[in-house]
Amino acid sequence: MTENRFNYCPDCGSRNIQTKGNGRKWLCPDCGLELYNNVAAAVGVILQNDKGEILFEKRAKEPAKGKLALPGGFLEPGERAESGAVRECREETGVEIDGLDFLCSFPNTYEYKGLVYKTCDLFFTARLPENCSLKAEESEVSGFVWLKLETPADVEKAPLAFPSAVETLKFFLREPGKA
Repeated sequence: MTENRFNYCPDCGSRNIQTKGNGRKWLCPDCGLELYNNVAAAVGVILQNDKGEILFEKRAKEPAKGKLALPGGFLEPGERAESGAVRECREETGVEIDGLDFLCSFPNTYEYKGLVYKTCDLFFTARLPENCSLKAEESEVSGFVWLKLETPADVEKAPLAFPSAVETLKFFLREPGKA
């Protein structure tokens, strides 16, 4: 699926709703509603242990159930990206991270229950506190995996859930002083 289509106007219920601009906008000629399909913001965090391995979550639900993802998720309305990254890590891993640093951003497509969400994924690096213990948020995470990624080929071989994470990890490996 590349664009969202709706059968009814969400405001007046008219069946005359029109999809415009490759799914970027919906117009209702009956009530005048103009609804824009804007990009959603999401965050992800690269966490490394003292062996240089990166923490991944095994996804417990669709999309990409069973594949690996960095801790993260969608921002809440009114939330700063940095606060969202800390919150998502706390919710999904049970750990309060510190030393958060912005790394990069990449576009992504997130398909869920028949809807396509175009996102801008903002990625950070952070430190795990010493002697922390991970506790998976069971509705989101079925387990944790530590992977040592040293080359772009290592990244390509990993069963990653999202293309934005693939590009971010390749970027991360190119950065001086990383991995």
